[in-house]
Amino acid sequence: MPAVTVNNLESKSFNEPDEKRRPPKTQVDVVTLGGTTLGRFTFEPGWRWSETVKTVVHTDSCQVNHLGVCVAGTLIVQLDDGSRMTIHAGDAYAIPAGHDAWVENDETYVSYEVMSAAEFAKPA
Repeated sequence: MPAVTVNNLESKSFNEPDEKRRPPKTQVDVVTLGGTTLGRFTFEPGWRWSETVKTVVHTDSCQVNHLGVCVAGTLIVQLDDGSRMTIHAGDAYAIPAGHDAWVENDETYVSYEVMSAAEFAKPA
């Protein structure tokens, strides 16, 4: 994998993102800095990929790879092979393509991602 090189001093706010995606119970705020796309993902209680994002991407399971860090809430991820992982606030995570996921409990889930933001929850 080539190294990321930063050539300019830049800052952008996720509160004024370059792009917003809003499937049901989903907020994806996207910024691009130095050619790299970053995302803040906010999922409401009751969010489940197969009931929300699936409605706009039309695949059987999430086909995006994820790399990020959770800052609030709890997310359960289940791969197509049935294996599961729980992500909590403060956890960094890597998730391969081919999965479903859902918010656990009544707390909003918030994460920042550096790998999937360019394509996650983007209509097909």
